[in-house]
Amino acid sequence: MYRPITSRENSIFKQLRKLKRKKYRDRESRYLIEGENLICEALDNEECMEEIILREDVALKFEAIADETSVPVYTLPPELFDDVADTETCQGILAVVKKQIYNIKDMVNLCGAGTNLVVLDRLQDPGNIGTVIRTAEACGYSAVVCMKGTSDPFAPKVVRAAAGSLFRLPVIFVEKPEELVGLVRMLGKRLIVSGMHGKQNYFDVDLSKDVAIVVGNEGNGCSRAVMTEADTVVSIPMRGKLESLNASVAAAVLMYESVRK
Repeated sequence: MYRPITSRENSIFKQLRKLKRKKYRDRESRYLIEGENLICEALDNEECMEEIILREDVALKFEAIADETSVPVYTLPPELFDDVADTETCQGILAVVKKQIYNIKDMVNLCGAGTNLVVLDRLQDPGNIGTVIRTAEACGYSAVVCMKGTSDPFAPKVVRAAAGSLFRLPVIFVEKPEELVGLVRMLGKRLIVSGMHGKQNYFDVDLSKDVAIVVGNEGNGCSRAVMTEADTVVSIPMRGKLESLNASVAAAVLMYESVRK
């Protein structure tokens, strides 16, 4: 049964609009997802979904989804729906999802012997962040660690680029480099950083298991504090005159060693 929302003064509509802002997403531990494919993936873990929102002129198209879920389903007229949606191509369906909250204690259970982590060190571009998260799942990584200064991994553009991986791959946040180093050591992982001046070709380093691969800021690379504590600084060989790769591409090259070996 659809529940129509017709006014901008409706409390649910106001909450939906607030979720477009990081401050509110952080406070409420909720975020928005858009598009039929993402929502169908999220429904596989239905307890994490709080509301489904349909644009009223296409609501009948999603009747099967609405009939099969116990999640409340609301409709919005196009002019209100467009105020909430982040893109013009979201197919007229979006949803509110609860963040999965993980702490350092959880990591002990999630990241046992033989598992790998990827660390985002002040990464800024939403497309890069989402792509790294998606690739990490494809490579069988166990978790993503976001350092302070990394853009919000639950922002709409990141969620789209991650293509559903955020529903399955734990994300944890650390404030300081020493907190990251302590976590990596506690879990028995090797801290791996890539850089132009890395002393070892990544071909010559075992990256198949028990590693925490750091993806540095697009412009400045990894922070000095992290670089200093790295177990290994690797380089990715390149031909031509290029000095570096896109951050998400470099991350994929290194993470896929866990699949290759």
